[in-house]
Order: sequence, then structure tokens, then C-alpha cells
Amino acid sequence: MTASRFPEYTTASAATLTKALEQRILIIDGAMGTMIQERALTEADYRGERFSEHASDLKGNNDLLSLTCPEIISDIHETYLAAGADLIETNTFNATATAQADYQLETIIWDLNLAGAQLARAAADKFTQQTPEKPRFVAGVLGPTPRTASISPDVNDPGARNITFDELKDDYRLATEALIEGGVDLIMIETVFDTLNAKAAIFGSREAMDKLGVELPLMVSATFPDTSGRLLSGQTGEAFWHAIAHARPLIVGSNCGRPEAPTSSLSHTSIFLTGNLSTGSSRNQGCADRCPKMHVHASCRRGDKGEGRRRVCVNINKRRSRPGRS
Repeated sequence: MTASRFPEYTTASAATLTKALEQRILIIDGAMGTMIQERALTEADYRGERFSEHASDLKGNNDLLSLTCPEIISDIHETYLAAGADLIETNTFNATATAQADYQLETIIWDLNLAGAQLARAAADKFTQQTPEKPRFVAGVLGPTPRTASISPDVNDPGARNITFDELKDDYRLATEALIEGGVDLIMIETVFDTLNAKAAIFGSREAMDKLGVELPLMVSATFPDTSGRLLSGQTGEAFWHAIAHARPLIVGSNCGRPEAPTSSLSHTSIFLTGNLSTGSSRNQGCADRCPKMHVHASCRRGDKGEGRRRVCVNINKRRSRPGRS
């Protein structure tokens, strides 16, 4: 690992985060996508000046708003922080070349991730300065991409793949470098539906940390879509853990799936665990109604003798659309 340009900052931040997880309830922000939808933005809003002549439609590319409407993203971050969030996520769920290919914007990945991290960092620091006894943290988000490294896109050809492990790894490495440069406190690999994609994200993020001389905590969050208790790529919760345990993540859990996601089988580990428990209801084909929504994440860290110290994280309006769209 090379010498870091900012070792004191990252080391202190990681230690502060771990201490906070041990000592008190932490609150994670909610979904970015639903908050953006409330703004009823137009195609022109998404384009801004920089992309006014872009050949592809851009409406719905929420990550792009970090560049074209940064004040909106900052306002959403501050809204969650004002509501009590300790940890906010960068607006980078689709900020990979693989995902941005849908919009012909594969060349702006660095800009998307850097801007997303800087906006979240500024908002978190603003609130930390107001109440220094309650530090706020920024999670640099790596989304799943709309492609899968271990599942064929062609039912007639089980061996077919539309992306390779190395392509995903390189994509995630570049995104992570920009997130770190922007000042995130941890890397969050989220909404994992394919374990091989997650392993590529872990590999790529570790390469970025080695290059920059930084060691940031990892949070890995999978999605279990149905009652089988398995990822789309087939792994159970326990199998998923064994596939990523080598990365020594600080936090492992689930999001954007069934509330009874099978993370209880990991209670013997020494990591923090999260799981969804949702309240409120959702109607109109999955769109949120006007009732309050809240997802409770229960986190528990196990000691060497098995003593459990219960921790709880609360997510407000924590909803994602299909992988590749936030």
C-alpha cells in the first residue's frame, strides 16, 4: 500500500464510526430516488447546461443531478440530516460506466462519483460542525449495475455473459477512487443481487484503496427478493457471507428485499448486522403512498463469548427501484 495523502482523516473517521456503532443508535438516510421523484424534474433539469446537446434522453438519470442540479442533492442530504440521520449515502447508485452506458455517459464516471461524494461530505460536515458530539458519516455507494457476471441474459444459452469480472472490477475501482477523493468515510456495496458482482466491487474497491494508500471500512448489503431466502444468483445469506468474509466488512446486511432476509445465520460473527423491518404500507404498484414509511435496521455485534449488544439503525423511505435504477 502506498503512502496516503490523507491518512489521519480516514483513520480517525473509521475509528470514530466504529466507536459510534458500539455506543449508540445510528440512523441511516433513506432513498434518494423517491425524494428526487417528489421534485417532478424535467428533461431540461437533468441536462443542465453541460449536457444540453447530449444525444440520449437523460431524464431519470438521478446520479447526473449531482452535476446538473447539485443544490437539489444537497437539499435532500440536509433534509435527512435534519431528520436525525447519522450516515448519509452518496448519490452514486448508478455512477459506473456499466450503468451509465444506458445514457451514453460512460466517460463521466469520475465526475459523478467525485461530485456525489463532495456534496454528501459538505452536508455531513455542516451538521457535524453544529453538533460536534454527534459526528455524521458519508457512505460512498457502489450500486449493483444492471448486468450480472454469473447469470446468463439469454435463456437459450446458459453460458452467455454480457459482462466480465474484470470489467466490473475496473469499473468499481475507478468509482471508488473518486469517492475516496471526495471524502467518504466508508464504501457501501449495496443492493447486491449477484455475489460475483459484489466480489468484483470488493476487489475493485480494495485496489483503489491500495492505490491511494487508504483503508476504509466496507459495508455490504444484499437483496433477497423472495421467500426462497436466496440472492438472484442463488446464494443463501450464510453462503453469501462466506463468499465475502475475506474482505472483513464492518457491516453486512440486506436492503431492498424481503424484511425477513436471512442474516440471522450470521449472528455468530463479529461484524455488525443489519436487516429490514418495514412499517407503513405501499400501494399503487409499489409507489409510496402518503402514510409515513420507516425501515428499521437492527444491528448486533457479537463478542468472543457471544454476548450481543443490540444496535438499531432507522431508514426513512428506504426504497429502490430495480437494479440499475435508483
